[in-house]
Amino acid sequence: MTPGRPVPPPLARPALPADTGVPDSGAGLLAAAYGAASADSGLVPLTVARRAPKADDVEIAIEFCGLCHSDVHATRGEWGARNYPLVPGHEIVGTVSRVGSAVEDFVPGDRVGVGCMVDSCRECDSCLDGLEQYCEVGMTGTYGGKDSRNGDAMTQGGYSSSVVVDRRYVLRVPANLDPAAVAPLLCAGITTFSPLRHFDVAEGDVVGVVGLGGLGHMAVKLAKAMGAVVKVFTTSETKVAAALELGADEVILSRDEDAMAAADRSIDLIIDTVAAPHDLNPYFRTLRVDGALFQLGLPAEAMPPVNPRSLMRRLAYAGSMIGGIAETQEMLDFCAEHNVVADIEMVSADQLNEAYHRMVAGDVKYRFVLDTSTLQAPAEEADA
Repeated sequence: MTPGRPVPPPLARPALPADTGVPDSGAGLLAAAYGAASADSGLVPLTVARRAPKADDVEIAIEFCGLCHSDVHATRGEWGARNYPLVPGHEIVGTVSRVGSAVEDFVPGDRVGVGCMVDSCRECDSCLDGLEQYCEVGMTGTYGGKDSRNGDAMTQGGYSSSVVVDRRYVLRVPANLDPAAVAPLLCAGITTFSPLRHFDVAEGDVVGVVGLGGLGHMAVKLAKAMGAVVKVFTTSETKVAAALELGADEVILSRDEDAMAAADRSIDLIIDTVAAPHDLNPYFRTLRVDGALFQLGLPAEAMPPVNPRSLMRRLAYAGSMIGGIAETQEMLDFCAEHNVVADIEMVSADQLNEAYHRMVAGDVKYRFVLDTSTLQAPAEEADA
């Protein structure tokens, strides 16, 4: 493995002259949606106003939207104060319905996707390097973000019937993949793909995956598709069969001291997806010289401290977010080549609150996806 693999160049064409902000043609839409009216309202029917497409915009009729655990935290105000109403959803798949006059990349009828961001500054070193997710000014999230190019309106996400997004942040969905099962790739897929690619995982490398939820199951599938030997760490014997079914070569019960000792210095890279506090030091002992552990799970409470001695084999402890637009498209194309999608359970709009409760309880294999055809018709006036 080679740390620091070069990032693919940005997909976007050179920036066009500054957009005047004037709609290109036609009118905006009122979109049916589900979202939170307050931190304790649960998810309720809403209507959101979508802008008329400007020159660089793509209007998308949403078909499917994945449910991410971060949606639960956001709508409930658990990650800080939020403006309401708030429509979550950043794993969007749909078809193009209209495009602005400057859009040459997409035409009506194309199946496309939108992930966790809909804009960035486009000028900082990170953006120019195709790392928009690390924009030094701050990327604009698909929901709950301030859209500085559109009057500082708050972005509203994909639990809705339509969305309008600048073409630079729209992705092509490969035709050979189930579009519903593609939706979680736009968050869980790219979040696990990016560190695997950063360390240039290849055939024969050994990848450890800690946890077997939405992120973990994608890490197993993607690492196997890259040719790696995959070892899953879990605290639960009930997950052994599921891990093997996903393609894992070995399952290690992390509470079994003998099993952990047997794994000593056997792994090149660990993808840790667990979002609860846990001791990392035993996992560092399983890494070979120059190995790395990528922390993808974000516990709400402090983690046990890392013993510096655990890192003395020139080990790296790193974090990672989603990928940039180019890398996300690379991930989708890789998944098309290897027929990789998420394992999903489809839900209707009236099942969203139940799905949230089940996500918190860990009762999903492995991602929920909203079928937006089950949304109600929009009201005559927008809530947001």
